[in-house]
This record gives sequence, C-alpha cells and structure tokens, in this order.
Amino acid sequence: MPINACDCHMHVFDATAPFAAGAVLTHEAATVAQYRRLQKRLGTTRNVVVQPSSYGTDHRVMLAALRDFGDAARGIAVVTPDTPDAELERLAASGVVGARMNLVQRGATDIAMARPLAARLGRLGWHLQVHMLPESFLQDVDLLLSLGIDVVVDHFARVHSDAALAPLVVRAIHRLLASGRAWLKLSGAYMAVPEGGGNPGHPGHVGHLVHLEQLGDFVASVTAQFPSRLVWGTDWPHATEAEKPNDATLANLLAAWIPDPAVRHQILVSNPGRLYHFDRRMLSGA
Repeated sequence: MPINACDCHMHVFDATAPFAAGAVLTHEAATVAQYRRLQKRLGTTRNVVVQPSSYGTDHRVMLAALRDFGDAARGIAVVTPDTPDAELERLAASGVVGARMNLVQRGATDIAMARPLAARLGRLGWHLQVHMLPESFLQDVDLLLSLGIDVVVDHFARVHSDAALAPLVVRAIHRLLASGRAWLKLSGAYMAVPEGGGNPGHPGHVGHLVHLEQLGDFVASVTAQFPSRLVWGTDWPHATEAEKPNDATLANLLAAWIPDPAVRHQILVSNPGRLYHFDRRMLSGA
C-alpha cells in the first residue's frame, strides 16, 4: 500500500448501542481498536467510516469512531429531508463529508429523498452515496445524473449480481462516470457476483475464478477510461456475510486487476484525497 492509502468503506459497531427499529442488518461489536489492527495488516492509514443502516440516523457510534480516528478519517452519514440544518452542520464539523442511501438493506432513506436533499448536501460540499440493486439503479440513473452534486455508487454497482442486467449496468456506470460528477467504489466484491456463485474473498469457493474474471474485466473497462473516478474499500466488518472473507485476499485483488502502481496510487490516495477532503482539516464538533 502507498503512503496515505485510504479504505473508503468500513463500518464500526458498538455492542452497547441500540439498533434502529426494524434494522435489516445487525452485527456484533466491530471496534476502532479491531479495525486499527486490520489497518496495520493491510498498510492503510486513512479510512472512511460509513454509517450502517443498522443505526438509522443515530450517529453516536460513527461520531465516537471519528473522534478516535482523528483527522485520518472521514464520515458518511445517513440523513433525511427532516434532518435539521444544525445537525448537518454538527456532522460536517465532526468530519462527515457525504450522505448515504442504502436502498438494498432498507432503513431510514428512500430514493425519493435524493432530490430534496441534493441542494442541502451541495451547500455543505457533500456527495450522495448510494447502494442499489441493479434494477433500481437502472431505473434511477437519470435521477442521479440530474442532482447537480457528486454521486458515489457502492460495491461495483453490484454489476454481476443480476446476470441479465449486467450489460446495462456496465453501460450505465460508464455513462455516470463520463458525466464527471460520479464515482464508483470498488468494495464488497462478494456483492457484485451472482448470489450463491462464490465469494471472491474465499478462493476455494466454487465459481470463484469465473466471477473474479468477470469483475476483473469490468474493473479494467472503468479503469481504462475513468481512473480518476474510482475509490477502493474493504467493507469491513462485512456485515452482509455470515462467513467473513479474508481482507488481505480482497485487498490483493486490486493489485491483480490493476497492475500499474501509478493507477493504484490514484485510486488509493489521490482520488480519496479529493473526494473525502483529506486536504481539509476538520473541526471536532461531535
């Protein structure tokens, strides 16, 4: 990993914090101390703490993690059109630089909130991060393009999770990235392959090589045209996965897919520096 390599997608869970009513995903404790051991193992030094849908709009766990991580971390919140301006400003002062809509493990947000939120996010200099199933993504790509703010698409856009829609998803991602207002997150590879078709974090699983080749071809296509619009993340602690993948295996995929160290530096350091404002010192307002 290069100096200042950034893991742009990870979560923190606190065993003492209550989950949101009706949370689809829950998880045992995944602490700052545990994550720091992973950073030491992988060689990353910056990270982006993404508010999981599990906690809804209660950001206590994420804000505590940001205080512990300090200026080497940024946050992605979950907000709604009802979130007061004062709360948005408090989050921004604590290192939050974007808002997420998880439309797969549904929680507090819905795509209908995107347009009412866009202007408020734009005033803060925030982007909108979306996690969507392929069918929904294809239905709403025009909406995402019309928001007038940067949009980050999670988890390879789940590109091969629905084989019939994969060619359309590839074209839609290329269209989004070509707009100059969108980013693609290379994270959670196991969510971008067919369900039950093998987990890229587990090389022994049936279908592993086939699906890695599919993802590799997709990564090559977006890297060739849009290297300045890609970021990478671990998705630690892999809340969607009952059998946890090997984080080192997942990290090594990037080197296998993108052999050019200059391009990897761009994805791991330069692009996150711009997208997550690591050149801007944050004030602690949490």
